Amino acid sequence: MDLRSAGLPMEAREGISSSPGDNDEYESLPPGASPLTHMMAGAVAGILEHTVMYPVDSVKTRMQSLQPDPKAQYRGVTEALKRIIRTEGLFTPLRGINVTMLGAGPAHALYFACYEKMKTTVGGMINHAGNSHVANGVAGSLATLLHDAVMNPAEVVKQRMQMYNSPYRSMLHCIQSVSRTEGIGAFYRSYSTQLFMNIPFQAIHFITYEFTQEQLNPQRQYHPGSHIVSGAIAGAVAAAATTPLDVCKTLLNTQENTVLSSVNISGHLSGMVNTFRTVYQLGGVAGFFRGVQARVIYQMPSTAIAWSVYEFFKYFLTKRNNPASSH
Repeated sequence: MDLRSAGLPMEAREGISSSPGDNDEYESLPPGASPLTHMMAGAVAGILEHTVMYPVDSVKTRMQSLQPDPKAQYRGVTEALKRIIRTEGLFTPLRGINVTMLGAGPAHALYFACYEKMKTTVGGMINHAGNSHVANGVAGSLATLLHDAVMNPAEVVKQRMQMYNSPYRSMLHCIQSVSRTEGIGAFYRSYSTQLFMNIPFQAIHFITYEFTQEQLNPQRQYHPGSHIVSGAIAGAVAAAATTPLDVCKTLLNTQENTVLSSVNISGHLSGMVNTFRTVYQLGGVAGFFRGVQARVIYQMPSTAIAWSVYEFFKYFLTKRNNPASSH
C-alpha cells in the first residue's frame, strides 16, 4: 500500500506559519490551491512513487508467488534481482512499468483531489474548522475508492507481466488476452481485497506515525525530516502487517495456472475466503508472508518520495500561479 493509505496529510502539514501571529497551518498552505493543482501534484507524486522503486516491486511480486518451479524461488531481494537480470535480461525487472505509469498518474490525481476536497467539506460540516480525524478518515476512504477503481486494472496487468515465465509480450497483449479469456471482470477480481487491505494498513500506519512523531517531533512543528522518517517507519510497519492480504491480492491478480492446478482448481480463483484457503494450502502460515522483506524495502522510500514530491509540487504550482500567496 502506498502513501494514499497513510494518515499523514493532517499531521504532516500542521505547525507552520508565515510570520509571528499568522495562524495559517501547513494544511492550508499554499492558500487557494485549486483542484487542478492537487491533481497535477498528485499525478507526479504517484508516478514517481511507483516507478523509482519499481524493480523492487517486481521482486516482491515474484517472491509472493506460490509458483513451485525452483527457478522461481528466491532467497532474498538482492539475490532475486541479480538472478532475474542475469537469466532473463537487464530490463526484465521493468516489465509492466508502462501500465503502472499510465494508471498511477490519474489514480493519484483523483485521490489527492478528492482527499483535499472532501477533507475540507466534511471537516467544515463537523466543526466548521475543516480539520478533524473523522474528516480525514472519511476523505481518505472516499479517495481510496476512486484511486483503486483506476489502479486495480493496472495492477492486474502489471503483476501478470512481472511473474516468472510470463506469457505476455506487452501491455496490450496482456490486456487483450485477459479480456478475451477471462472477461472484463478479471481486472477487478481483487478490488474488494485491495480495499479490505487498506483498512488495517491505514489504521496501523496512522498509529505508528503518531507514536514516531511523539518521539521525533513532540512539539509537532513543521519538520520535513521527521515527517519523512515517521512516514517511512509507519509505512514499513503497516506493509509488513498487511502482507498476508497483499499475497492474496497477488494470487487473485495473477491467477497462475501452475499454482492453481497444483491444488486441483480449474478455472479461475475468486473470493477472499477461497484465496486465503489456497494460500494456506500451498504455503502454510509462512505463505502469507512471502515477499514481506521486498514489500517493506519498497514501501519505505516510496512513501517518503510520494509525500515529499506531492507537497513540493503542490506548493510550487500554486506559488507559480499565484505569487501573492507565497509565504
